[in-house]
Amino acid sequence: MDLVPALQEPLKKVLGPATAKVMAEHLGLHTVGDLLHHYPRRYEERGQLTHLADLPMDEHVTVVAQVADARLHTFASAKAPRGKGQRLEVTITDGSGRLQLVFFGNGVHKPHKELLPGTRAMFAGKVTVFNRRLQLAHPAYELLRGDSEETVETWAGALIPIYPATAKLESWKIGKAVQTVLPSAQEALDPLPSALREGRGLLPLPEALLKIHRPHTKADIADARARLKWDEAFVLQVALARRRHAETQLPAVPRVPRPDGILKAFDERLPFTLTEGQRKVSGEIFADLATAHPMHRLLQGEVGSGKTLVALRAMLAVVDAGGQAAMLAPTEVLAQQHHRSVTEMMGELAEGGMLGGAEHGTKVILLTGSMGTAARRQALLDLATGEAGIVIGTHALIEDKVQFHDLGLVVVDEQHRFGVEQRDALRGKAHSQGERRSPHLLVMTATPIPRTVAMTVFGDLETSVLDQLPAGRSPIASHVVPAADKPHFLARAWERVREEVASGHQAYVVCPRIGDEEDDPKKSGKKKPPEDEAEKRPPLAVLDVADQLGRGPLKGLKVEVLHGRMHPDDKDAVMRRFAAGETDVLVATTVIEVGVNVPNATAMVIMDADRFGVSQLHQLRGRVGRGSAPGLCLLVTEMPEASPARQRLAAVASTLDGFELSRIDLEQRREGDVLGQAQSGARSSLRVLAVIEDEEVIAEARQEAAAVVAADPELQQLPGLRTALDALLDEEKEQYLEKG
Repeated sequence: MDLVPALQEPLKKVLGPATAKVMAEHLGLHTVGDLLHHYPRRYEERGQLTHLADLPMDEHVTVVAQVADARLHTFASAKAPRGKGQRLEVTITDGSGRLQLVFFGNGVHKPHKELLPGTRAMFAGKVTVFNRRLQLAHPAYELLRGDSEETVETWAGALIPIYPATAKLESWKIGKAVQTVLPSAQEALDPLPSALREGRGLLPLPEALLKIHRPHTKADIADARARLKWDEAFVLQVALARRRHAETQLPAVPRVPRPDGILKAFDERLPFTLTEGQRKVSGEIFADLATAHPMHRLLQGEVGSGKTLVALRAMLAVVDAGGQAAMLAPTEVLAQQHHRSVTEMMGELAEGGMLGGAEHGTKVILLTGSMGTAARRQALLDLATGEAGIVIGTHALIEDKVQFHDLGLVVVDEQHRFGVEQRDALRGKAHSQGERRSPHLLVMTATPIPRTVAMTVFGDLETSVLDQLPAGRSPIASHVVPAADKPHFLARAWERVREEVASGHQAYVVCPRIGDEEDDPKKSGKKKPPEDEAEKRPPLAVLDVADQLGRGPLKGLKVEVLHGRMHPDDKDAVMRRFAAGETDVLVATTVIEVGVNVPNATAMVIMDADRFGVSQLHQLRGRVGRGSAPGLCLLVTEMPEASPARQRLAAVASTLDGFELSRIDLEQRREGDVLGQAQSGARSSLRVLAVIEDEEVIAEARQEAAAVVAADPELQQLPGLRTALDALLDEEKEQYLEKG
């Protein structure tokens, strides 16, 4: 029988089932290797204690402090009516501040004996406020005697590691468990090629693991972190480099537009000239399309920077070259919207083969799940015969029944809702003269992604950025409306909406919730941290808000609602009326976040704006100011001025630069969800790598990874790297890389 490698040994064998169960359930740690990679969050020095002065509220903390005094009180209560109730109050201090600990009932005896004035210990618990003073109720504690053999061993070294812990498992218990498995670190396989490690002066992996868990000096910690950062960045970049390498091995049909075809005819009928940025990005795309390998490009552009136009020109180039192009949208509303705008931009060029169509024209068809059978049958026929050069649709495009005549280009809108399985399914539909060939791929996103995140999350795509707005787009003024502090600001916001409508414009009101949910908020079980009072009430709902506005501040205006649970036909009808200017105010959920284009809408009021993320607010705001009149965006919130939520809103109001905002967004969110939509809830594979701070490491790792993969695509010479890669791709991380 095969011996399990030391690092794959399950924790329940090493630590016993009870501890292992808590580690698996609460920290996601299953093997010795997982535990070794559960790094300390910070380190306490013996002489220096956590500042009790800056304890965070409602968080689990571990502090090292000295007992100043301990008093036992008796009191009467329902359980102990004759004054027999006991409460032990212990005050601890660390020089920066004092903190009260409280123990009750039978729990007072042990601490009363052990926590004598002058005793030093580590205390762990949740910080709460009682009588306006901070306290820890029933904290777990560990005395620091420094004399008995075991304690000296456990706290060896001057630096005490403090681990990310949970209520069920205190930091020092994790520390003891690590102590148990630490000898196995010697057997850790090193993923870094030795030439790279020595060239950059990085520690070997076993030594790095030892130093991160049991450092003797601060230099130990710095060296260990530098090494472990490289591991993470490098293994991730190798995974991406291998994806890129595999893609370049695939054959694709080069698509070069005819000099006097539909693209030229389209360009000639454009009422404006392309911006410098649009020309440059189109050039990059056309160069990719002309090669015999599939293009893989991410097109980033602010809302309204003209991405759709750039994508459409790429699609027309492919049609010119005899191929077909498919554009995939995440929702039916969006697919219909794209279809409408593409046919409008193309005019008679979109009517190929029809009377009155242009001679260079082609058919542009829509394919969605809710189409009628006859229309669907005709659409499928047009695709199979090649009659239709361009098809726009939802995931319905990927179904088995859909066959293309010669699929040359796939454009995907909003990549994070679209995984690689779907990309592969479409790829399987690209046949050219009977051979399997991969279509070219263009992914569009309006979410500005900082360069390093793009390198980390979409590392298998080349990136093009459209960063100037087309001429004729108006600036958007944004303001925070603090409804709780200054109610008259909210009244003024509704007046502003009436003023916009009076001058012939329209407005959106966005709410976080629909309002017809049957589910009881108590049952959903997800507790929100009470940032403060405003969190206690449920988020404002479209149906309630529309009703109140119609009867109150916006009485007399035409107010309609739009949300995701409406029937697609109803949604479409509402959108059409709004686009036609028949509705004054549209009260909606974030269904309008992507792709709704109504140039006459100039104002947007976002209710409970603190419930939305930075990039989402930026996306929503991009829906106004699309015409020649300036846009106005009002962010309504009940959060107090000092709260992080308010700072976030102030940041959004202060800049229209999406890349700047995406940086702010990342700095405010924890590193774990940098990869935001790319891995919802999954444990981030980044443990010590900070995507923003470690820009250089990521960029260098990307170069090194590309070189390693070019020299040895199968990594035959590097067993350690292969193992690390398998581990990375094993977990849910496979999906996380695949979300590209």
